[in-house]
Amino acid sequence: MNGANREPILNVNFYKTDSGKEPVRDWLNSLSREEKKIIGEDIKTAQFGWPIGMPLIRALGQGLYEVRSNLVNRISRVIFSVESGRMILLHGFIKKDQKTSKKDFELSLKRHTKVKGGTRS
Repeated sequence: MNGANREPILNVNFYKTDSGKEPVRDWLNSLSREEKKIIGEDIKTAQFGWPIGMPLIRALGQGLYEVRSNLVNRISRVIFSVESGRMILLHGFIKKDQKTSKKDFELSLKRHTKVKGGTRS
């Protein structure tokens, strides 16, 4: 089968706040063109190859996963959940420490809970 004609396993959706903002899309737009391309390719790999493990995707627990992207001089993470065939991008950041911070994890978990609860997050 030709890869170009393949259907994605997951559809990608951005988490939306109650006010309609899309924090991950806004964060991505703040990055350089090259960084956006790297992260976009990694998300696409997950979208078409789900489920995928390390080194690209790491399960964080409680229904959360992270896309692990190596940028030119730094690394990024996009935390997401999978709901009904959708990859919901919850939070994106440039990683500063070895471990994903509790703050980043808790923000992602809060957004995940909102999405799961059926609230139009």
